[in-house]
Order: sequence, then structure tokens, then C-alpha cells
Amino acid sequence: MGKNARHLTFLHHFVRGGIAIDQSTIWYLIVGALLLSMCLMASLLDRLPISPAMFYLPVGYILGPAVSGLINVSLVQHAELLTTLAKMALLLSLFTVGLKLRLPFRDPIWRLPLRLGVLAMLVTIPLVTLAGMYMFNLPLGAAILLGGILAPTDPVLASDVQIKDVTDRDRIRYSLTGEGGLNDGTAFPFVMLGLSLLGVPSATAYINTYAILHVAWGIAAGLVGGWLIGWLVGRLVVGLRLRFRLALGMEEFLGIGLIALAYGVTEAIHGIGFLAVFAAGLAIRRIESTNSGLQEVDPDQQRTVVHIASASHKEKVATHPAKASAYMTETVLGFNQQLEQFAEFVMVTLTGILLSHIGFSAAGALLALLLFFVIRPLSVAFALTGARVSPLQRRLMAWFGIKGIGSLYYLVFALQYRWLAPAGYRSTALAPTISSMVLTVVAMSIVMHGISSTPLMDMYQRRRRR
Repeated sequence: MGKNARHLTFLHHFVRGGIAIDQSTIWYLIVGALLLSMCLMASLLDRLPISPAMFYLPVGYILGPAVSGLINVSLVQHAELLTTLAKMALLLSLFTVGLKLRLPFRDPIWRLPLRLGVLAMLVTIPLVTLAGMYMFNLPLGAAILLGGILAPTDPVLASDVQIKDVTDRDRIRYSLTGEGGLNDGTAFPFVMLGLSLLGVPSATAYINTYAILHVAWGIAAGLVGGWLIGWLVGRLVVGLRLRFRLALGMEEFLGIGLIALAYGVTEAIHGIGFLAVFAAGLAIRRIESTNSGLQEVDPDQQRTVVHIASASHKEKVATHPAKASAYMTETVLGFNQQLEQFAEFVMVTLTGILLSHIGFSAAGALLALLLFFVIRPLSVAFALTGARVSPLQRRLMAWFGIKGIGSLYYLVFALQYRWLAPAGYRSTALAPTISSMVLTVVAMSIVMHGISSTPLMDMYQRRRRR
């Protein structure tokens, strides 16, 4: 037998199962190859008008059952595990967003993310609900659930539209970053309302007599509780460092621990934990901005704060009266941003795998176009009525309603429960229908917004410079 023939025979036995490979070994091979590929391709991707998520998504689809079948994850069977993974990624993202928003609350720019994160969402959900009922023949509960799932925005998946540095006060970047931090939490009551109408017992508090009070308490407890926890922990760490030279190092543990504590305490008192984690990040940043005295944008001072974590004498900097809080905050932010990139890789690749399992949806594609070109522009136009933004800024804010980790989390969260459809609807068909629609919308958002973010923001910056 010739050399080439022997090679072909070996490959044939390998593919046909003649050489058995343990499933866990395949996972190691896949993860190792993907992570190394991203390391080697990072510089190339930076030069191209695409986001990293646009690379992760097709890779996940290829790994799924529609192409290679190497990984097969079921939305319903693995809903609990997927919810845990998505929640971890979302909490990390929300805390990181809070750490980036440095301007004081009295600054008028804060009105823009509040308008988008609350008012725009209150328009988006009813419009998606109407589309779900009258265009896609969904029952009311399922249509509201669909609206709640697709309401959150996710600027992390298109890095060109989020804040570049902590003193960035560009209206578009600040608004979209702040919006993503707010509406991931404020969408929760609407998701629960949809589930309550679908007969989920644990969601009945959202349709009883005290539903409005329940929602109001959840929002208030989330924001206030998260802020207090973040403020107290931040002040405690800085105080221990300045007075006793204690609590030095381990900022990585500080960030993750604060996320878990803020979420856990707030959920224990029936607040919205996502808002608490976002508020905790804001509180840590507020301690830094107050202590550093950098209320105005100054490029030289900004560089000092941003690069302070790389100072040679870390302990000396960490205990310096004027630099301790800045060192703490920037070190936590740097570590969290690295984790955020890894979380983005995992969740977008997982989205591709899930889409490969459940398939694209024509209804989801139609809903995506409706959401991007009609519903989002209408909601932003309503939210920004009377706001001091230019027509170009208004149009770009309307376009970048990016869907991502928040929508994926609420989808798998809802799939943990058994839905009861009203008469005339098959309950067994609701979950696959909505799942396919949501994953299609998220995938289209990753592609369409990922392709357009770099050229549109470059155009915007050129016009600003003029």
C-alpha cells in the first residue's frame, strides 16, 4: 500500500470513529484552537471593519449540529446551565459599564442614557408586543415576553460605539453605554409579566393588585441597594489602605466579590439584582472621581488615572491619599474588561451553536428588520424629544440598538419554566418559535451592527472634527 493510501485509510478510520476520542478531549481541542486563533488574529480583526463577535458567531454555528455536529446544546434541556452562564456574563458586563461612567449625575449628559434606558424601552416593548400578536400570531403573554427579551441593548458587542475611556463625554458613546447598563435591569418586570400571563406560578406577583408596588420596590431596591453596597465596600477598602496599609492587592477578588455581594443582597430583599450590580459599579467610580478631583475632562489627568495601575511601586500608589481610589478602580476595571472579552467570546459562540441547533427563523428575520428600521427609530425619536442632540447623533443612536447577551439571558431564563398557552395555541410550539426568533434577531444584530459600527463611527468622528 502506498504512502498516500495509508494516509487516506488513517483519515477514514479517524472520521468514521475508528479512533475514539473522549468528548472532553474534543472540548479541550476546540477551546484551545479557538482561543489561540483569537490571539493570533486580534491585530488583523482590529484593522477590519468587523467586530470580534462577527467571528465568534459563525464559528459557533459551524461547531453546532447544522454543520459539524461537534457540539449540540439544547435550549430547553440545558436552560438552567445556560441561564447561569448568561447571568455571569451579564453581571460582569453591567458592573464594567458602571465603572466606565465617570461623569457626575448632575451633568446634563446623564439625561440621555436615562431617556434611552427607560423611555425608549417603554415604547419598544409595546410595539414588539403588537407585532408579535398581529404579525406573528402570538398570544398576549408570549408577545409581551418577546418584547421584554428583545428590549435590552448591548453596546459591548460593538466596541466602536461604547465609551473609549473614562473621561469620554461623547453623547453617542455615553448614551449607548449607559442605556445598556440600565435597560438590562428595567426589562426584567416585563419578562416576568409575560411569564405570568403564560401561567408561570413564580411570576404571579407581576399581575396581582400590588404589581406596580412590587416593580417600583424592585427598581428602587436595586439602584439604592447596589449603590450603598458599592459605596461602603469601596470606602472600606480605600480607608483600610490609607490608615492601616491593609486590604492591598487582590483587586480581582474585590471586583468579582462586589458583583456577587451586590446581586445577592439585593435579590434577597426582592430588588432587581442587575440594577444593583450596575449601581455598584457607578458607586466605585464615583468614589474615584470624588477623591481624584477630576470632575472635568483633562487629557493629562486622564492618562494619569488610566495608567496608574501600571506604576512600578504599586503598594506606594495604592496607599497614596490622592491615588488610592484611582488605583483601586482602574485595576478592577482593567481586570473586568479582560473577563468581559472572554465572556463575549463564550456567549456569542454559544449563540451560534444554539442557532445551529434550532435553525434560522424567517419570522425572526422579519422582526429584526422591523425592530432595527421601524421600532427602534420610533422609540428613540420619542425618548429624545426635546433633547439637545444633533440630527446625526439622533440617527446613530436610533441605529445602534444592539441586541446581545441581555436578550440571550432573558430567553434562557424564561425557558426554565413551563409555559401554558391559552386556548387555540399549542404551548409546545411557543418556546421553539420564540427561541428561533430571538436567536435570529441577535445574530442579525451582531452582523448588521458589527459591519456598520466602524465606518459609521469613523464618519461621525470626521464630522465632529470639522
